[in-house]
Amino acid sequence: MFSFIAIFGAVESGVIYAIMALGVYLSFRVLDFPDLTVDGSFVTGAAVAGISIMHGVSPVLATLLAAVAGFIAGCVTGVLHTKGKINALLSGILMMIALYSINLRIMGRPTLSLLNETTIFKQLRDFWSGTGLDTFFNGMLAAIGMERFPATWAIVLVMMVVTLAIKFITDYYLKTEIGLALRATGDNQRMIRSFSANTDNLIIVGIGYSNALVAFSGALIAQHGGFADVGMGIGMIIIGLASVIIGEALFGTKTIARATIAVIGGAVIYRIVVTIALRVDFLDTGDMKLITAVLVIAALVAPKMMQTHREKKRRQRKRAELERIKVGEV
Repeated sequence: MFSFIAIFGAVESGVIYAIMALGVYLSFRVLDFPDLTVDGSFVTGAAVAGISIMHGVSPVLATLLAAVAGFIAGCVTGVLHTKGKINALLSGILMMIALYSINLRIMGRPTLSLLNETTIFKQLRDFWSGTGLDTFFNGMLAAIGMERFPATWAIVLVMMVVTLAIKFITDYYLKTEIGLALRATGDNQRMIRSFSANTDNLIIVGIGYSNALVAFSGALIAQHGGFADVGMGIGMIIIGLASVIIGEALFGTKTIARATIAVIGGAVIYRIVVTIALRVDFLDTGDMKLITAVLVIAALVAPKMMQTHREKKRRQRKRAELERIKVGEV
């Protein structure tokens, strides 16, 4: 039996990871740029935020500094590709490798503990505890028969607001003149160049913004978990892609606004499915990457199979109609 507390925790982390998934969506879907910098910039965000907080910087400012660091890392990847004429995939791999050493330099050691530091979530809990909202929400759960309640509703509700705010900012940005040029660059660089657009600058800024969101998410995850680790970004690009693919398969991508909300939904659903899967007896935490791979495969294969099935049904109906017409003519 899957407890409400476990699902609640999955949603809580899912809305934070959704910010990272939005960054992956920008690079892979909007710019059509296979950016593997994500595995490194996620840790960069955690490292910058962690070391800043440990040196007395405000948690909010530390989180913003993490986003700036991610933006710079993304811009370097964009410069390697556009100015250095290095393959897009290789540019991301090179930057990811470089960031491993850079992150170690920033942190000074492989792991930073933030358990005894004042993080943005500790400040949020302290503020929230005086509002009485936890009592109100838990009272509603008690009214429907729930016996165990979340420690606090602060993180999930505030992060939903933050994630949706970033989603709306991204939607607005992609509808501006620069945003439309960015989308056009991802669709057809040669065409947008014919309109005198500087595609190199667009790619650099787009990859920078993408990694800023990734680093921002990394900073929040580090503060949420209470530590920053140099290896915490391994496989993060797969988690981001899983969120994007699952969201697109379930909610569709007819408009930018729908696509971005699909990515957020995909990130939350991904965390819920992983949480449920890990509670199965024969699976353990070491199987998380395998679960992710299976989810991505299912999200990629299922829509194709459904489309093939619908196409087969359509051909059968058309064949039956033609046979009826032939019988009528006879």
